[in-house]
Amino acid sequence: MNQKKEYREALLTGERALFGGHDLKIIDTIFADGESPLKESRNIELLGSMFKWKYPLWYAKNITAKNCTWFEMGRAGVWYTDHISVEDSAIEAPKNFRRCHDVTLKNISLPVASETMWHCDGVVMEHVTAKGDYFAMNSENMVIRDLTLYGNYSFDGVKNVEIHNSRLLSKDAFWNSDHVTVYDSFISGEYLGWNAKNLTLVNCTIESLQGMCYIDNLVMKNCRLLNTTLAFEYSTIDAEIDSAIDSVMNPTSGIIRADAIGELIMEADKIDPDKTRIICGRKSKEAECA
Repeated sequence: MNQKKEYREALLTGERALFGGHDLKIIDTIFADGESPLKESRNIELLGSMFKWKYPLWYAKNITAKNCTWFEMGRAGVWYTDHISVEDSAIEAPKNFRRCHDVTLKNISLPVASETMWHCDGVVMEHVTAKGDYFAMNSENMVIRDLTLYGNYSFDGVKNVEIHNSRLLSKDAFWNSDHVTVYDSFISGEYLGWNAKNLTLVNCTIESLQGMCYIDNLVMKNCRLLNTTLAFEYSTIDAEIDSAIDSVMNPTSGIIRADAIGELIMEADKIDPDKTRIICGRKSKEAECA
């Protein structure tokens, strides 16, 4: 195994300061002005270091970073990079993590996370807080635990995603997604899940105007719907709701179980009402649900 060359408490400036670097241990070092300081790097260990300018880790491989900071101008920081782990760090820069493979984020703050985590494959996230729109668009094979997200249009087009114990304040979340399962989480935002396929929600609390519409194979297990109106339009559904639902509109087919439904809209000129079974409490007649 190669001995790593060490940089400690250095101030590195200028474009491509350590371009093509390999087998480096970089401690308490500042990458100041100058683009692409670690472009095309390999086998890099970063400890307590800071990125203050653009494109620091492009086309890199085998990167670990702990207690590091990406400042606002460290934008578009990690693109086209494989096998990267970032822990106990703050990433203030937007547009981070694009087209990367094998990404692990643990104990991370992303206060400016707009357009972050796009087109990535193989992502693990634990104890992450992010704020910004269009988070995680078109990424695949993600396992997420304890995410707090403030930002609209999240997870658009994602595939094969598990989310656990998270809080998502996000309008238009999970649009165009496929095979997403969310466990034990809170989701608040209009138009949840439109045009998704195989969306499963387990033990979740949801608030959504016109939520969960146009979904092919929506499964809900032991969920609560709060202030949720005009739900399930043109969706195929198997829902077990442990609360009342304010209103349901024109589901395509399936079964809905709920404590009560405030308003049930089934327009025979748009859908076949007989293809959806409605059960409220122990009752099974649609008229008794209103």
